[in-house]
Amino acid sequence: MKINAARQFILKNARPIDLAVYKYFFENGSNQRVIDELSKFQNEDGGFGNGLEPDFLNPNSSPIATNDAIITLYRTDALECDSDIVKGIVRYLKSHDSFDEDKKRWLFAIDSNKDYPHAIWWEKKDDGISGFNPTISLATFMFCYGERTIFYEDIIRDGFKYLEDNTDIKGDEIKCYLLSYELLKSHEISEIINLEDLKELISKRINDVICRDINKYGIEYVHAPSDFFAGHYLEFITSEIEHLVHAEKEILGKLQKEDGGFDIWWKWYTPYSEFEQARKYWRPRVTIDKLLFVTGE
Repeated sequence: MKINAARQFILKNARPIDLAVYKYFFENGSNQRVIDELSKFQNEDGGFGNGLEPDFLNPNSSPIATNDAIITLYRTDALECDSDIVKGIVRYLKSHDSFDEDKKRWLFAIDSNKDYPHAIWWEKKDDGISGFNPTISLATFMFCYGERTIFYEDIIRDGFKYLEDNTDIKGDEIKCYLLSYELLKSHEISEIINLEDLKELISKRINDVICRDINKYGIEYVHAPSDFFAGHYLEFITSEIEHLVHAEKEILGKLQKEDGGFDIWWKWYTPYSEFEQARKYWRPRVTIDKLLFVTGE
């Protein structure tokens, strides 16, 4: 992989928010810059929208976009209880907007997504719920930064039981569990679940979902090690997948484009021409993750 070419591609093409993330990791940038740029996607209700997740351009707040913001804050060490951005997120989640009161889960897709350019998977189907994505990480966030109540504790317990009972957990949902684990660990919360048992369970699910055929990496919609280990969660790299980590690092040079960036491997399957703009937003973001994966930063 041509690291310098990748960096130049990011500097030239990244959105301000993604550029702030890049500079935080690679140029000693301040996480305050990340907060400032991320805040531009935050609505008055405290939730996030406005195309933060490039595959749906809904300006309204949604649980998924808000979860994306939490992940960015966590990755850049910017989750501070007293910060305005975190207080806003707590206010949004506490309102239970886009929350199913009966099933006690936040929605994966919301109704208004259909009114704006979007990928097909962001169209609300049935109840709009997809397992515990993003419920498990949002409930854990609320327990750690909002209210330590039995309400959120019960949701977290239900989420862990779901993870235990289901072996076909999707990759993006596993990332929510990874964030949940890290938040519980960093806040030294062990009364809800045994963290070592949880770590072992998440490791099993990662092992289950990572594709063993390295020829599909970056070409088909399969999960590669870099989807999980882009500078974080390295303790979850087990002996069963360690060889795949090394194998992906070796083939990244073949997947890197002439302009230094990496491409996405999915389409929207909807008629919106905005997909090409979303692709341009995604490419620097994906390239940052590949850099973090290779450098281990």
